[in-house]
Amino acid sequence: MERLALTDVAVVTGRAESAAHESEHREAYDLALARAVASLPVLLELALPFLRLGGFLAAPKGSRAAQEVAAAAPALQACGGRILAAERMPGSPLTLVLVEKVAPTPPAYPRRPGIPAKRPLR
Repeated sequence: MERLALTDVAVVTGRAESAAHESEHREAYDLALARAVASLPVLLELALPFLRLGGFLAAPKGSRAAQEVAAAAPALQACGGRILAAERMPGSPLTLVLVEKVAPTPPAYPRRPGIPAKRPLR
C-alpha cells in the first residue's frame, strides 16, 4: 500500500467464502477489485457479500466476457447485484465488467469454501 501511496485501503487475507461471513467485512466496502479469480458467476458470489449497498465490483474479464455476463444472471439475482457496464478496455484485450450492489446479499452466500467454484449459481 505504501508503494502505491494508497490511503484508507484494507487488504483482507483469507478465503472469501470465510471472510465474507465475518461481521467486520460483511457488506462493509465500497469497492472490490478482482482479476483472474474465477468466472463471473462464481466471482459475484465471492465478492458481492463484501460490498455495501451502492458499492461496486470491477472485474477485468478475458475473451469469454460476453458468455460470463450472460451466465451471471442467477448469481446477480441471488447476491444482489446488477451489471452497469461491460466495456472493452482501450488498448487491451480485456473487458471491464462493472457491477453495482443493489440489494443485500442473503446470509447463505457465499457458500462453504470450494462450493461456489464446484457448483456455480445457475
